[in-house]
Amino acid sequence: MKKIFTCLSLFALQLSITAQPDNITSYKKSVVMIPMRDGIKLYTVIFSPVTASKPVPVLMQRTPYGADVSEDYTILNVPYFSNMAKEGYIFVLQDIRGKYKSEGRMEIHQPLLHLTQKGAVDESTDTWDTVDWLIKNVSNNNGKAGILGISYPGWLALVGSVDPHPALKASSEQACMGDLFLGDDFHHNGAFRLSYGMEYSYEIEHDPTTDSDFPFTQFDNYDWYIKLGSLKNVNEKYFHNSIPTWNNFVKHPNYDDFWQKNSPLSYVKYPAIPQLHVGGYFDQEDINGPQLMYEQMEKKDSFNRNYIVLGPWNHGQWGRFKGDSLGKISFEKNTGVDFRELQKKWFDYWLKGIGDARLNDTVGQGKFDEATCFQTGNNIWKTYNTWPPKEATIKNLYAGANNASSFSKPGNSNGSISYVSDPSHPVPYRTQPIEATYGPGSRWRPWQVEDQRFVYTRPDVVSFTSDSLTEDMIVTGKITAHIFASTTGTDADWIVKLIDVYPNFDQKNLLMSQYQLPVAMEVFRGRFRKSFEKPDALIPNKPEEFVIGLHEINHAFKKGHRLMIQIQSTWFPLIDRNPQKYVPNIFEAKENDFIKATHTIYFSSQYPTHIELPVMKVSDNL
Repeated sequence: MKKIFTCLSLFALQLSITAQPDNITSYKKSVVMIPMRDGIKLYTVIFSPVTASKPVPVLMQRTPYGADVSEDYTILNVPYFSNMAKEGYIFVLQDIRGKYKSEGRMEIHQPLLHLTQKGAVDESTDTWDTVDWLIKNVSNNNGKAGILGISYPGWLALVGSVDPHPALKASSEQACMGDLFLGDDFHHNGAFRLSYGMEYSYEIEHDPTTDSDFPFTQFDNYDWYIKLGSLKNVNEKYFHNSIPTWNNFVKHPNYDDFWQKNSPLSYVKYPAIPQLHVGGYFDQEDINGPQLMYEQMEKKDSFNRNYIVLGPWNHGQWGRFKGDSLGKISFEKNTGVDFRELQKKWFDYWLKGIGDARLNDTVGQGKFDEATCFQTGNNIWKTYNTWPPKEATIKNLYAGANNASSFSKPGNSNGSISYVSDPSHPVPYRTQPIEATYGPGSRWRPWQVEDQRFVYTRPDVVSFTSDSLTEDMIVTGKITAHIFASTTGTDADWIVKLIDVYPNFDQKNLLMSQYQLPVAMEVFRGRFRKSFEKPDALIPNKPEEFVIGLHEINHAFKKGHRLMIQIQSTWFPLIDRNPQKYVPNIFEAKENDFIKATHTIYFSSQYPTHIELPVMKVSDNL
């Protein structure tokens, strides 16, 4: 198969040498209501190139956020599309059913019902019907279509590629949500994402004709969420059972059939067409999805159709920005522009049969890189034959006495540190003010690179810092924390961070001296330590191991920097407050269920708290 693929690729490369691309200077807009198989019609905007000298492919984006555009909108000036538009595509924007100007009823992240229920409709069948109509009715198309999108449109690109129309030849899911209980959007490891979950479900479902901002009564919502009290007050005081997704949160506090059937892990098994997964290391909404779905589909990628790109981005940053920085962190190159060039090559190859999809062209190669992953710290793009790379060697970074960390396992039989976690005084997940997620002045988008010194001195945050590195350390792949801990309560959350601590005097940028850059962070709700389906109470004062995945990274900890393990038990209001007293359903907890508890982190030979780091040899990184 690889030989055939190489021959086809070389043939395509020869075509690209002889074929001259069009220089498209204008597009015409048309609007249609495309009928689905059940009679529902979907509002669709089509942009066709005016001066294309030959048939061109269809490239579509389906969305719940409104496909209609202003009269002065031009596809040639949209960063996400502009480089492709200049050489000719038919661009299609479509409202999904039940949103904005489309007919029908919308249900957030509905599973693919048609796979198991004859005659059912879902986003996959709607994609099939749309492609079929476009290929048959839009003039001057070449019979091939692709689909792409970021965030919810990314999920739509993912599910649209399942059981695809024969003309659908390529898909790129970008910042696609993964499993909504285990690690994206609404929960992470069973811990509920309060501010995002409440505000987003209201935004989407309060009024199907538009996006709705929750009517907060103040700008800084940290105190507002504390005063909200128990999650049961959301329905009692504000939603009044009118938001279906919130009602599902309340009904399904554990990883039951509802969440499992709604997980892409249950209905997306392999890449039926070429799939380009795209994600950001600092994605504040869907950090897991692209990594999770690439890994899932890679297991059955028998035709070499599954690829991944990871960059130093927040949610969708690659789609319209330069991507040269995030917050105070500089990446020293325009990573967003780089990606959009790769994206063009991807769709040009599969839909036009020209070129290849490498970030850096190598004449005669004619192939794709399995993984193209930016390496922060060194600020370079790297490519890999497998992801994560098999060359990495696991090294354990251990917590130790005197708030130190090292690569030596603790030899002492006793070692621990304790702190009091108080739900009424939770640790903020970023500096205040905590603005509405998508409100005016919101700093939601870059918060995952925020300097962690704002919580470093809190008594309910513990840190373990290494000595300064004597040489660069390159960590590439999946990060896993093993936290040995106990509590005086019967439930607890554990938030773990792997932090790059800059030198006392940073010679590159003095203002970055001692900056604490979080390169990997995650939360775990203790009740789910044995099972996400069947939680149970913690036993007071019993040390237990909590294994927490911290996602995949590609980061160079530079010489002179230090590594820090940081642990806390509240992350508010990003994560709802754990009562710390076990109750069957936290969404129905009473006010007196919220109690103070003393948590203990162990670092002994028997209970060695540590983080697994996949370390690359310098020679493997060249």
